[in-house]
Amino acid sequence: MSFYVVVPARYASSRLPGKVLADLCGKPMVVRVVRRAKGSLAREVIVATDHMMIADAVKKFGHTTVMTRNDHASGTDRIVEVAEKLKWADDEIVVNVQGDEPMIDPKLIDRVAAALIEHPEADIATASHAIRDAEELFNPSAVKVVTDAEGRAMLFSRAPIPYARDAFAQSKDVLPENYPAQRHIGLYAYRVGFLKRYASLAPSPLEQVEQLEQLRAMWHGCEIRVVKDVAPPASGVDTPEDLDRMRRYFNSQMVRGLL
Repeated sequence: MSFYVVVPARYASSRLPGKVLADLCGKPMVVRVVRRAKGSLAREVIVATDHMMIADAVKKFGHTTVMTRNDHASGTDRIVEVAEKLKWADDEIVVNVQGDEPMIDPKLIDRVAAALIEHPEADIATASHAIRDAEELFNPSAVKVVTDAEGRAMLFSRAPIPYARDAFAQSKDVLPENYPAQRHIGLYAYRVGFLKRYASLAPSPLEQVEQLEQLRAMWHGCEIRVVKDVAPPASGVDTPEDLDRMRRYFNSQMVRGLL
């Protein structure tokens, strides 16, 4: 299995600027992400950044960076620039690993990359896990995905989908038995040829309403394969509270001699 991992890491996070440089037991968070990603079968892990502080921090620990423009609208656009700079062939596969996921599971990276390799007709592969409680289902920050019988994505939404009409007419506090809701995990594998096409696709109305960039690909007829029912991943870092929680976790791991 052959694929690359690219970790888009911009400095200007809207909610927590510079968070990828946040210290986690002596290493910046983005370096923790890279170390986890290197536990996968990826042939190379590259940090794509727009800021020299991030590049310097990554290089200090012996990892690879590519400098990219600071005007990209998304991490996907940043990966396109990397693929073009490094002249990757259209049939190469690249996995997008977020720079604020220091506990990403290397095996999940492998599974998503493998799904794209196994389905040559697909443009993107991603993953999802089962939703077990109503609070998560009705939380708009939790993106839901519905697939067909073959595991092809039919829709992503912040709304509760599929909607259990009869059950929710009675109560929205408890999920009905055997309810098939899946929460999307923001981990993507792409073919480089698709990435180059994606950069030229016009934004879609659904994408703009939901603020979900994968809906642009679906709007234009691209196929997304979903690896379903994986183990729920550890949460990433979006807020100062998340960062405090992550620091406590890494501190506990260090105390136990596991770092």
